[in-house]
Amino acid sequence: MISEETFVAKLHEAKACVIEKLLEIPELGIILGSGLGKLAHLVQDSIVIPYREIPHFPVSTVQGHSGNLIFGKLSGRKVMVLQGRFHYYEGYGMHEVTFPVRLMQTLGMKSLVVTNAAGGINPAFQAGDLVLIQDHINLVGVNPLRGANISALGPRFPDMSDTYYEGWRQRALGLMEKMKLPILQGVYAGVSGPSYETPAEIRYLRAIGADLVGMSTVPEVIAANHGGMKVLGISCVTNMAAGILAKKLSHAEVIETTERVGETFVNFVRELIQILD
Repeated sequence: MISEETFVAKLHEAKACVIEKLLEIPELGIILGSGLGKLAHLVQDSIVIPYREIPHFPVSTVQGHSGNLIFGKLSGRKVMVLQGRFHYYEGYGMHEVTFPVRLMQTLGMKSLVVTNAAGGINPAFQAGDLVLIQDHINLVGVNPLRGANISALGPRFPDMSDTYYEGWRQRALGLMEKMKLPILQGVYAGVSGPSYETPAEIRYLRAIGADLVGMSTVPEVIAANHGGMKVLGISCVTNMAAGILAKKLSHAEVIETTERVGETFVNFVRELIQILD
């Protein structure tokens, strides 16, 4: 278990590395999920820092995660974009999974848009839908705040009653209507992976109120809330979960679907970040 002093020291080393390359501090963080990295190519005046060049930063090992930290401007906003994330199933500890969010907080950032590829549980969804995350259920099996509290970043017992900031979500729903996209929101169940869920597990998740399931996001969002950040979450439904359709699941299908809906996703996020305060 890492101590608060050690973790904070690592954060400041990473911050020092990043700061010396930047012209200005970003205001909005964006985490891009599997296959959704194309948005990063639209960042203007970009400064690209491979994860491997940042002290103590983990490295992405999953197909569809490029592994770059990108700074610049998107739709007029100063952004920090993670082109690829880290997962508990890769063998990383929670301090490593949430390290990028903690770096954002150490830089003074207060806003985060988090995206992911997710399996659809709600039968009203279909592959290719963009769904706003209304709330989540943590079934990863561990909480990223376990252990010594990082008091410099947040309280021991943070409130999670508005985890995905409702004010932003209402604006995003309005934008969906304006762009003539299906107006969808739901509860995301975060699991550890890497195996896909069984049909019985999907029936269980549906019974407890989940509309989506995935292997990321929840630890990052808990850490973001702990550090006082506003969060908006967007899931791209890349496949219907096990047992809902009579077909096998594969990561190739995830990448294929995100490729297919990539333009819609990019256009939505570009419009969206203009209306987030």
